[in-house]
Amino acid sequence: MRIAFFVNSIADETEFYTTTALALAAIAHGHDVCYLTPGDFVLRPDDSLMVRATVAKGGKSKKADAFVSALQHKEAEIQTIPVEDIDVLFLRNDPSLDADERPWAAQAGIIFGRLAAERGVLTVNDPDGLASAQNKLYFQGFPEAVRPTTLISKSIEEIRAFIDKQKQGAILKPLQGSGGKNVFKINSSKEANLNQIFEAVSGEGYLIAQGYLPDATAGDIRLFLMNGRPLQRDGAYAAFRRVPAKGEVRSNMHVAGTAAAVEITPKILAVAEMVRPKLIQDGMFLVGLDIVGDKILEINVFTPGGLPNIAELHGVDLSVDVIASLEQKVEMRKNYGGQISNRALATL
Repeated sequence: MRIAFFVNSIADETEFYTTTALALAAIAHGHDVCYLTPGDFVLRPDDSLMVRATVAKGGKSKKADAFVSALQHKEAEIQTIPVEDIDVLFLRNDPSLDADERPWAAQAGIIFGRLAAERGVLTVNDPDGLASAQNKLYFQGFPEAVRPTTLISKSIEEIRAFIDKQKQGAILKPLQGSGGKNVFKINSSKEANLNQIFEAVSGEGYLIAQGYLPDATAGDIRLFLMNGRPLQRDGAYAAFRRVPAKGEVRSNMHVAGTAAAVEITPKILAVAEMVRPKLIQDGMFLVGLDIVGDKILEINVFTPGGLPNIAELHGVDLSVDVIASLEQKVEMRKNYGGQISNRALATL
C-alpha cells in the first residue's frame, strides 16, 4: 500500500508531528510513504491527475529524526506518478497557515483531494466534509449541549453586550484560524484594551466570543476519534491533558503547553458520542476534540496533533491502529469495486 501525506510544507515538518508518527507506523507495516504539498498536483490535458511525490532517500528509517531529515534532504527523490498509484491520500494540512501568504494553497488539498477520490483513491478526511469545516463555524453544526455559549459577530457593540452577560468572562478568537493565534480572555466589557483586541482579531474577519469555562484553567483534554469513536486500544485512550503555561490562556503545545496523562471518564465519552453522528456523516476519519468539562472548545478535523505525546505518556503507539484502519478501508474498496462512496468509506 502507498500512502501519500499532504502537508503545508515539507520544510516545516518535524520529528514531533503526528504526521511523522503516522508515516513511521505505515513504514513499519511495510507500506510505501510519500509526501505532497499544495503545489504538487498536475492535471494534464487528457484529464489524468499526476502528483509530484517526495520520497525520503532510504525512506525505511525507523527513527523520526532520521526520517524527517531524509525527507527534507536535497537528495530526497521526487517522483511524478499517476494519482491512481496512491492507495491513500491523507490530507494533513492546516489551511489557515496558508490563508494570508498563499491563499491559493489553502484550498489545494480539498480541490485536488476531490479529484483523487473521484479516481478511486481513498482520501481522508473526506474532502467534501473538510470543505464544510474550513472555519470554526463548522462547530455550530453540532449539538448545543456540547458547545459553550457562543456569539459570532464583527460588531463591537454585540461583543460588549455578550461579555456583560458572562459571569466568568469570555474568550475572543478569530472565526478562521488555528493553533491558538489571537486568542484572548476578557473579564469585563470595560477592559481598557478591549478595543485594541477587537481591532487585532476582527482584522482577520468575524470573531467568536465564547463564555469562559472555569475548568479551562487546568487545561483542556485532547481526545482523538477515529471512525467517529474514541481511538483506544485495550483501554488506553488516545488522549492527554494539554496544560497551559503559567499565566497563559491557551493550552496549545507550541505556546509552552505541556502534556499530562488524563483519565477518560463516562462524561467525556458521552461528549464524544454526542458528536459522533455528524463526524461520520461528514466522512471525518481522524479528528481531535478539545474538551473542557462536558463542553468541546474546538474540533480539529484538519491536523489533529498529539499522538507522539500519547505514546510517550502511555507507552502505546496508537498511530499503528490508524494505519491498520486504513488497510481495512483499502481492502473494502477493492472488495466492493468502488460501490462505496469515499465519504462513507472514510468512517467505516
